[in-house]
Amino acid sequence: MAATVDELDTSVIKTWRSIVTLIVFVLTNIVVLFPFHIPLWVPRFCADAYSDALGALRIVSPPRSREHTPRRRFAVKPWKRLNFPMNFITAPLIADLFLLAISAIGRTEVHDGTVGSNNIFPIDIMVFFITLAYIAISIDASGLIRYLAFKVLQKGGNNGHRLYIYLYVFFFALTAFIGNDPVILSGTAFLAYMTRISRNIKDPKAWIFAQFSVANVGSAILVSSNPTNLVLTGAFNIKFIHYTANVIVPVLATVIVLGPFLLFIVFADNDLIPATIELHELDEAARNRAPVNPNIPHARGTADEIELADNSEEANNLSLEEIMNPFLDKGGAAFGAAIMAATLITILALNAATDTTKEHPVFWVTLPAAFIMFCWDVSFGWLNREKTREIARNGRREVEEARAKRAIEAEEKARLAALEQGSAADAVPGVKGEVPSSNDYASTPGFTGRSTSEHLAEKEPVVLRTDSAQDRQDNRPTLASLFAESYQWCQETFPTVTAVLVHLPWALVPFALAMFVLVQALATKGWIPVFAHGWDHWVNKTGVVGAIGGMGFLSVIMCNFAGTNIGTTILLCRVVQVWIKLHERSGIPITQRTFWATVYSMAIGVNYGAFSTAFSASLAGLLWRDILTRKYIPVRSSTFAQVNLKIIAVAMAVGCAVLVGEMYITRSGTDAYQPG
Repeated sequence: MAATVDELDTSVIKTWRSIVTLIVFVLTNIVVLFPFHIPLWVPRFCADAYSDALGALRIVSPPRSREHTPRRRFAVKPWKRLNFPMNFITAPLIADLFLLAISAIGRTEVHDGTVGSNNIFPIDIMVFFITLAYIAISIDASGLIRYLAFKVLQKGGNNGHRLYIYLYVFFFALTAFIGNDPVILSGTAFLAYMTRISRNIKDPKAWIFAQFSVANVGSAILVSSNPTNLVLTGAFNIKFIHYTANVIVPVLATVIVLGPFLLFIVFADNDLIPATIELHELDEAARNRAPVNPNIPHARGTADEIELADNSEEANNLSLEEIMNPFLDKGGAAFGAAIMAATLITILALNAATDTTKEHPVFWVTLPAAFIMFCWDVSFGWLNREKTREIARNGRREVEEARAKRAIEAEEKARLAALEQGSAADAVPGVKGEVPSSNDYASTPGFTGRSTSEHLAEKEPVVLRTDSAQDRQDNRPTLASLFAESYQWCQETFPTVTAVLVHLPWALVPFALAMFVLVQALATKGWIPVFAHGWDHWVNKTGVVGAIGGMGFLSVIMCNFAGTNIGTTILLCRVVQVWIKLHERSGIPITQRTFWATVYSMAIGVNYGAFSTAFSASLAGLLWRDILTRKYIPVRSSTFAQVNLKIIAVAMAVGCAVLVGEMYITRSGTDAYQPG
C-alpha cells in the first residue's frame, strides 16, 4: 500500500470534471433510493414500423390489423409514450457511460473498478457470491427451509411467545449458515402464509419485521453470508476465520437483546403476537394428499390463481396446506446441505492457510461446488422428467378449464344483464330494442352457444373458439413464442435448476460492478482523500469509542443514501484504505485498536443497516418488499422506517457497545497497525 502523491492529492477536486463526478455520484444514489421512469415520446409511425418489423421477422407475434381496432374510430395521437426505467441497475450504468463520455474516467478507472485494485477484486467477489448463492438457493428449492420452519411451528405449538422466539432463533441460525437471500425467499412466504391462516393474528408485521431484522443480523457472522463481508475482508486482507471471531460476540449479544426487545416492547400487543395462536385445522384429505413440488409450473392447479384472486376461506385453506403439508426433496436437501458444509469448511481452511486471497481466489472452491450441485439438479430433473411433465400437464389443463369456465360464466352474466335491461343496444352484437338470440353471439370470440351447465355436463375440456383469420396468423411460431415454449419445457423437465437460476441475484452483478467504477472515479478525482481527511480528524478527536460509534452511525446512514449496503461498503473501504496511506505518508501510525475498531464497526453497520429506514438500503430489502406485495401484505415506506428505527437503534447500540469492550480487551492501544 505504498502511497503516491497523486493518490492523496486533494487539489484536483477544483477541476470541473471532479465536481461533475461528485454530482453524478450523488444523483445516482438518489435515483437508487427513489427509482422512477422517464417518459420517452416516440413518433407513432416509428413505433408502428418497429412493431411491424418485429412481426415480419417473426420475433414477436404480428400486431393486429390497426384498421379494425377500436382506437382507429377516434383520432390517433401522433406520439407514443415509452417508459424508460431509472433504478439501481440502469442509473449506475448510465452514470459510468456519462463520465466516460466527458473523459472524467477512462480505462484505468474501468479496469480497477471491475478487474480490481487495492485488494478489492470485484469480478472475483461476484463469481464467488453467485456460485455460493446457487448452492444456497438450490437447498431452498428442495423445500428444506419451509420443512424446517414447519417443524419449528410444530415445536412451538399454540404458544405465541414461544413460537415467536423459536422462529426468531431459527431464522438467525439458518442465515448464519446459508446467507440471508434464501431465508428471505422462503421465510417471508412462510410467515405470510402462517399469519394468514391464524384466526387471531390481526397484523403480520411483528413476525415479518423480526425475520427481516434477524436475517440481516445473522448475515454478519460468516464472510460468505453477504457480499458486503466479501468486499470488506478483501479490502483489508482479513482471513475469514479472523473476521468471524471478531464479529460473532457483538452479533450474538445483539441477537440475545433484540429478541426480547421485539417481543415485549416493540410488538407488545396481543393482536400482533397472541399469547395463544389459533390456527385453522387441515382436513384429513389434505393431510393425506401427497405434497407437490412448487417449482413445477401449475403443480397446484388452480390453487395459485385462487390465492391471488381473493382472501376467501378457500384461499386460506390452500395457504394452510402449503404450510402444514410442505414439499421436501430429501435427496436434494441432504446433498445440498453436504455440499454447502464441505464448501464452507474448505473455504475457511484454505483461507486460513494462505497469505493473500489473490493467490487462491475463493471462487476456485465455490465454482466447482456449484457445478456439482448443478449437475445433481440436472440429473435429478432428467430422471424424473416424465413425472414432473405429467404433473405440469394435468395442472395446466385444470387451469385452462377453470379459465374457460369463468369466461363462459362472465359471458352468460352479460347476456342476462342485457335481458334484464330490455335493450340489446348494450349487448354484443344485438339489435336495439330486441332481445339478442344465441345466433347474435355466434360471431363473438369465445362464444359457443351453450349454457354453462351444458358445458359443465361435458366430460371433455372446455375450449374457447379462436378461429378468425387474424388468430390463425398469430398462432405462427415466433422467436418469443419459441423462447416461451423452451422456458416452459425447462420448467417442466428441470424444475429445480430453472427455479434456482430465476432466483439468483443476477441484478447484483451489473449494479455492484458499476458502483465499483463510480467509487474508483471518486478516488481518482480527489474526493476519497477528502473524505479520508475528514475521518482522520474525527478519530483524532474522539478516539476508539468515537471510531466505533462514528463508523457505525455513518455506515447505517449511508446504506440508505449511498447505493445500498454494497455501495456503502465499497465507498467506506476505499476511504479507510486512503486513511491508512495518509498516516503512512505522515509517519504517524494508526494503533491496532483504532484501526480494527473502525473496520469491525463498519462490518456491523453495513449488515445491520439493511433494516434501517429505506427498502433500498439492501437488495434483500427490495426482495422482501416484493415478496410481501405478492402475498397481499403491502408495507409502506413510512411503516418500514418507523418500525425499523427502534430496531436499528437498539441493535447498533448493543453491537457497538460490545465491540468497544472487545477492542479494549483484545487489541493493543499502543502497537501500530501494519497493513498486510
